Amino acid sequence: MPLKALFLNCTLKKSPETSNTEAFIKNAEKIFRELDVETEIVRVVDHNVNFGVTSDEGEGDAWPAILKKVKNADMLILASPIWRGDRGSVAKMVAERFDGIMSEGNDENGQYPTYNKVAGVMIDGNEDGAKKAISSMLFDLSEHGFSIPVNAFSYYVGEAGPGPSYIEAEGDKHEFTNNMILLMVHNMVHLAKTLKENPYPTQVNKLEERAKKMSK
Repeated sequence: MPLKALFLNCTLKKSPETSNTEAFIKNAEKIFRELDVETEIVRVVDHNVNFGVTSDEGEGDAWPAILKKVKNADMLILASPIWRGDRGSVAKMVAERFDGIMSEGNDENGQYPTYNKVAGVMIDGNEDGAKKAISSMLFDLSEHGFSIPVNAFSYYVGEAGPGPSYIEAEGDKHEFTNNMILLMVHNMVHLAKTLKENPYPTQVNKLEERAKKMSK
């Protein structure tokens, strides 16, 4: 049962500039590969992603190509640096663009194309705000149709207050962070395998009709 995990690196730095978030991702990527999961990393700022809330914002918009990769993957990991105590602006823009899939329910049962896909979050930085960013991002992913397993996140922020970032601080040797990476990856893979064998039976269209009747 081949599985694929897609990382969206929401760093604010374009390639080839060094990204602490990318270094963090690569540690998780190793564990996915140990579990025979194919991986791919997309650095969002390397692509011309337009602002908006649809799946295609017109000429020159690179989001449709990235969204196609999401649809072809079994697992999505959003990785973002902390900025001013919350997720960075690129991660916020990605969340806004995912709104478009909520109008893409299939004809069979109305499920979004993200149903039966698993998601997780990785946050790095050198200041407080990891848990706030994680909670916002996981909520968005759930609302957008992704399934969230237990402990579907990992973060690194170092000691309290501004300081060295992930690479300089050797965050790859931080036991708590590494433990959370292991939990995140193993739980994501388990849930992805489970959903491959037993996809959601939810009849979204029928439930929407029932909701209308209940609300009269």
